[in-house]
This record gives sequence, C-alpha cells and structure tokens, in this order.
Amino acid sequence: MDNLVETSNNLALVQSGNGVITIECLLRSSVDSARDDLEIMIKSVFDLAGADSVFDGAYPGWKPNQDSPILKIMQALSTRQFGRVPEITAIHAGLECGILGGTYPCLDMIFFGPTIRYPHSPDEKVNIPSVQKFWEFLVETLRNIPEASSCQEIPRREKPSV
Repeated sequence: MDNLVETSNNLALVQSGNGVITIECLLRSSVDSARDDLEIMIKSVFDLAGADSVFDGAYPGWKPNQDSPILKIMQALSTRQFGRVPEITAIHAGLECGILGGTYPCLDMIFFGPTIRYPHSPDEKVNIPSVQKFWEFLVETLRNIPEASSCQEIPRREKPSV
C-alpha cells in the first residue's frame, strides 16, 4: 500500500553490566522476507563487531486484503449506519492479525477499532464516544457476517494426550 511503512526496527532496550551489553529490538514487517532480510543485516553488523546475536520471538506479517468480503460488507454497513463510506487505510501495526493470519491463513480479517491517541505511551487515550460507535458497528457487522470460505487450510488442534 502506498505510504505505508513496510518494515521497521524498534530499539527497545539497551543494558550494560558485568562486561556485557545487551540490545533488544523488535523487528516488524508486513512482509516476512523483508523482516528476515533486516535480521540478516543487523546480524551482519554484530558479526563484524565480534558480537553474538540471538533472534527470537518473530511473528508473521499481515498484508491487508483490499478484496476482502468482510471489508466490502463493512463498507456497506458504514454507509448505511453512518451515512458515509469509510476511509480505508493501513497502519504499521496489526500484530494480532499477523499472528491469527499465520495460524489460520484462510481467515478473512479486518483490523478496526475506536479512536486511540498516543498509543503505547503514558499519554494513551481512547475517545469515549468512538467506543460506542465501534461497539454498535461491530454488533451490526456480526449480524451480517459473510459465509465462511471453503478454504481447507485451517489447522485443527488435537487434544493433548494424557
């Protein structure tokens, strides 16, 4: 999508003690191979410095589907409920969609919610009137949910043996 950050690195923590420096960061991307490329670049720099690197905790990216059946239904509902077609945008987020989509690749998803300002900061705020609108819209969406796809790729969890 135009003007959307595809891949980023968040330097989250730097600690020093007992002659060891530990650096933690969060690599994110809507494209898994781009995240992997960033990991290789970072590892290469640390290898050149003679430092060890450990990468863990990666989660899958999520590419929004502009042809999503649930998106089309929600656009029509928004027009009916609020009198306007919603602006469809993407942001460099969607952690939950990446995890769910990585586990259930045929799941038709959309990411939406109430208006939140300054997320993940001490100043995080939610716009209270937008929560009511969000809830009413979610309930109406669930009433009009489309038929499930015929995709057979959804994994089934087996019960653990005792």
